[in-house]
Amino acid sequence: MKKISKKRQIMLYAAAGLGINMLNIMMGSYLCSALLIGGFGEKAIPFQTYLGKDLIVPAVWAVFALAAKILDGIIDIPMASFTDGLRTRFGRRRPAIVIGLIPLLISYLLFLVIPDPSGATLLNTVYYGLVLCVFYCAYTLTMVTYYATYTEIVETERERNLLANTKSVFDIIYFIVGYVAVRMLLNGLNIRLVALIVLPLSLTMLIPLFMIKEPDLRRGTAQGEKEPKLSLVKSLSCTLKNRTFVIWMVAYSFMTFGVQLFLAGINEYFSYVGMSMILVMVSAFLPVPLTLLIYNRIIRKRGFGAAFRYVLITFTAGMLYMFAVSFLSQGTLKTVLSVTTGLVSSFAIGALFAVAYSIPSQLAAEEEKKTGVANSAMYFAVQGLFAGIATGIATGVVLTALKGSEDAASGAIRYLTLISAIGTVVSFLLTFILPKSLTRMGKEK
Repeated sequence: MKKISKKRQIMLYAAAGLGINMLNIMMGSYLCSALLIGGFGEKAIPFQTYLGKDLIVPAVWAVFALAAKILDGIIDIPMASFTDGLRTRFGRRRPAIVIGLIPLLISYLLFLVIPDPSGATLLNTVYYGLVLCVFYCAYTLTMVTYYATYTEIVETERERNLLANTKSVFDIIYFIVGYVAVRMLLNGLNIRLVALIVLPLSLTMLIPLFMIKEPDLRRGTAQGEKEPKLSLVKSLSCTLKNRTFVIWMVAYSFMTFGVQLFLAGINEYFSYVGMSMILVMVSAFLPVPLTLLIYNRIIRKRGFGAAFRYVLITFTAGMLYMFAVSFLSQGTLKTVLSVTTGLVSSFAIGALFAVAYSIPSQLAAEEEKKTGVANSAMYFAVQGLFAGIATGIATGVVLTALKGSEDAASGAIRYLTLISAIGTVVSFLLTFILPKSLTRMGKEK
């Protein structure tokens, strides 16, 4: 693949995933939640649910939601093998992106359809469950292919870090759009209409289709050599033999559990506890470019391990602080303290997303230099498997349980931030068993 090295090219390439990830936010944080009214305040129900009533059977839906997330993780493996091994006249990455993008957009639109508007029926539950599975499978192929190019489209570790950090900044942009702009639209528009409004953002995935330059791989590489092609089993085996990567996956999974539980449930959480979601999200997301500079400075001075522990502790503090503030009565003090919870969390948000791109791409690049095996997609696929299981437990089991037990007396959704903090604390403890080769990564000599 032809390398890009100019800063503006790298930054543009990092923007490509913004639109597709925005659709993923809509699916995970809004559309799935909109099928049940549990956890929403009365004023939010007409706008943040499809029809102002339950459309699915909660117990059955919990099984589908968990299965969809686990499938999202499991399907990463064959999808990665497919894109790593694809040999066409257009290369391998661009065709794989197109093959995933089309069903992704179709399934997103189908999720906005209501098969049976009468209420919570098994038909609705099965329909949305199956469409959700298709969406996540297509999303996986599209994004695992795009992320695999992070190893291939730039040359150096520094360029790879720039790409990952810039991508995390664009992540913050779509989070601001998703959790601030969308939330504002939901004050007067129904969630299904809002979902259609954000759909054109998916066009950002056209960026890699124009920027990726690959030779006709049916005839070998540009040097006329046949590129080695690994089977699914062998590619997976090579990835899992990387001890550093496997240990990293365990720590990453607990981090993902804590972060995704919070992100998936914040709509209901803020609706219930009476905190301003817009103010908290703005205060959490806007300082991120500055906080990323702090994170990268720690990496240069102390290495990745110290920087990652810093963001985990900061996020945990933000969650515990938010949990405490939620018990205050309404008033100016609660509003001010709500904003400060976002500011505390901002020192972790951004960096928590950057590690998802920088670590697997760097480890895959190092492995390719040692062995000559180019299977970068498999690293992201295995990461996706671990993340899918962690997210499935967080959003399909824990969040559904919190919503299902919700009533005026219990207020179970209030404990969402406390449970999120427990996940990131476990991740913090696991960082102390990470290999030194990883914890010292990025440290200036």
